[in-house]
Amino acid sequence: MRKFAHAIHKNRIAVMILCWVFAIGMGLFLPRMEIDSEVEALIPLDMPSRLNTDSIENLFGGSDNIVLLFEAEDVLRKETLSRVKSIEKALNKISDIENTLSLFSSKSIKGEDGMMIVDPAIKRIPKTDKQKQILRSELTNNELVYKVIVSSNFQYTAIIASLQKEVNDESILSAIQEVVDKFPGTEKVYLGGLVVVSQAISSDINRDLIFLLPMALALMILILWVSFRSFNGVFLPFSIVIMSIFVSMGLLPIFGWKLTIVSVLLPIMLIAIANNYGIHIYNRHLELERQDYRKLSGGEKIIALWKVLAKPVILTGATTIAGILGLLSHIIVPAKQVGVLAGIGIAWALIMSLLYIPAYLSAYKTSKKSTEKTIGLLEKGLNLIASQLIKHPKIILAAAFALVVFMVVGIFKLQVEGNTVKFFAKDHIVRKSSDLIDKHMGGSQTISIHYAGDIKDPQLLGRMLHVEEELKGSTGVGQVISIASIVKIMSKSILDPSDPGYNKIPESRNAVAQYFELYSFSGDPSDFEQLVDFSYENAQMIIRIRDPSSVQVLKIAKKIKSLTNDDPAVVRIGGIGLISAEMTDTLIRGQNRSLAFALTIVCLLIILIFRSWKAGALALVPLLFACILLFGLMGWLGIKLDAATALLSSIMIGVGVDYTIHYLWRHQQEIKSGKSTKEAIIHTLTTTGKGITFNAISVMIGFSALLFSNFNPIRFFGFLTTLSILTCLIGALFLIPAIILLTEPGFLGNKKSKQ
Repeated sequence: MRKFAHAIHKNRIAVMILCWVFAIGMGLFLPRMEIDSEVEALIPLDMPSRLNTDSIENLFGGSDNIVLLFEAEDVLRKETLSRVKSIEKALNKISDIENTLSLFSSKSIKGEDGMMIVDPAIKRIPKTDKQKQILRSELTNNELVYKVIVSSNFQYTAIIASLQKEVNDESILSAIQEVVDKFPGTEKVYLGGLVVVSQAISSDINRDLIFLLPMALALMILILWVSFRSFNGVFLPFSIVIMSIFVSMGLLPIFGWKLTIVSVLLPIMLIAIANNYGIHIYNRHLELERQDYRKLSGGEKIIALWKVLAKPVILTGATTIAGILGLLSHIIVPAKQVGVLAGIGIAWALIMSLLYIPAYLSAYKTSKKSTEKTIGLLEKGLNLIASQLIKHPKIILAAAFALVVFMVVGIFKLQVEGNTVKFFAKDHIVRKSSDLIDKHMGGSQTISIHYAGDIKDPQLLGRMLHVEEELKGSTGVGQVISIASIVKIMSKSILDPSDPGYNKIPESRNAVAQYFELYSFSGDPSDFEQLVDFSYENAQMIIRIRDPSSVQVLKIAKKIKSLTNDDPAVVRIGGIGLISAEMTDTLIRGQNRSLAFALTIVCLLIILIFRSWKAGALALVPLLFACILLFGLMGWLGIKLDAATALLSSIMIGVGVDYTIHYLWRHQQEIKSGKSTKEAIIHTLTTTGKGITFNAISVMIGFSALLFSNFNPIRFFGFLTTLSILTCLIGALFLIPAIILLTEPGFLGNKKSKQ
């Protein structure tokens, strides 16, 4: 080690240049990074609901729609209807739009002299109040448009544009906006649908990177300056962070991965975490400076730093990486990617902290005056903590236990959210549009049931109709439509209300076939292409969700499966609503798996480090304390577990365990030097405790930048991560010493206990 240390000092300039050359080389790949804002980016390719949805879309066409929602005092005004008609006509000229549906292209199925007449829902725009009232009555009685294309209060109407596959979100939205602007009016126009959500996510990811990254770096520089009050105290950890970001983020395009709403957390994580090891090493450098460390040669300075900190820094780095790699067991695809990239970035930061920083400091002369600046309020505060802790360890543990009991109750209130619309704040235009569509137009998300068989069979149609009627009365369900309900509407158009077959499925297959034949005389069979194929062998029931919250969608999905479980004609159930529901389940499973994995790996590593199972058990105390407080607080505050907050436990465990390891390692060294348990606690808290506190504050400040994100989950992630790191810090500085005082575990070298 001595030869290596002297070689590092001798070639320090080359070492530092090589570090920067490699990092900058990786950074050159950053311009190739692409953003993936699609909801599917979060979903595993083999998720059943995704596979089912793909199969259904291959049969009946894609489910990518853009909804143009028009708001007016009365949408049946001549000016409003004229504008809607002109906009729909212009939209149909856009090549990326497959077809549109509005009051002018929706159908009205009526009977006339025993014949079935199929007309547009609006044949002509009303000019008088009387014509308007007649139209209002007709639309109210038209099941195909009422509360689907026009709201019950007639203040909202929609154009639903179905898109071709593989369209560019940005270009299609731009083209649609151009059309809307081309035909101005007094009506407010809202855009909704998954394409709108995806594009908003994409633009907000860009905004978050442009805004949050510099903010996080500025906050990190500020806290480093406040902590060390020196150029080197800021420059060295900052250098490590920048290099780690270049290396880690540069791997995204190299691996062929894209930036998502989850992986946007990666650079902020590195800003918050990658400077940890540099902070400990620089803090130890200052501590040694006060002990005439400056008289040593360059190589001996490096040895002095490594002798005290190499092992704990490597070990804390290993446990942090192990905790972060707990994300590999997560079900969300970008979460796994974040686990890999963050692990690599942290490993690079660890290596650089042990090579780059000592190489730099080996030739640097620190004045006595600059080192004295670090002695102040923090050390006085840690001294006070140590003195009170030694006097009242039982009170501290009792207070912690009472808090845990309270938070356990909150855990049972914790809810999960897989709906991406909820990512946005309530006043965000995307959230407003979706809420209006859900409230007035039957819902923005759908669940689809695929039936296969003889679709003209009255028994099959009857079973479909039963499912429809059961679902229509369910909470959170908007419109439910299938070819079965269309057949019912057809029966009303050609039969008298007194006829036994009125508003019912015919009893024979021939009668059903006759209905379709009668429809084809004045209507187009392709009107139902989303509901049935041309051979009448496959049909789709579409359930629109009015309340897309994950809790409600899960209930609806459960009811659908219960209603269709014994039906041999039901092939599969899919749709974006079901994907959201399954995402909710997978978030819970992924959270539990990553939490268990991280805790197990970290515990095993600590057992190996200290060669004692008691060490592993002791290290779990602050982590479990933080986990319970974290999830309990989420339950009490109504913060839901989602795609971003599901990453919390692995990150918290990976980062939070560092404080415990640093404390236990230094405490063990103090005991071995001959100090008593109380003396070891005081000395550990006032030395290593200072580095631990700097470290934790730096992490909290880094993550606090996320509070200014555009996305709700990212903001909550920033808040909860900051809080959980504070809890881990409290656990390391309060709970661990209190337990040591009361138990004096043998693995720390206490003579009163046996290991």
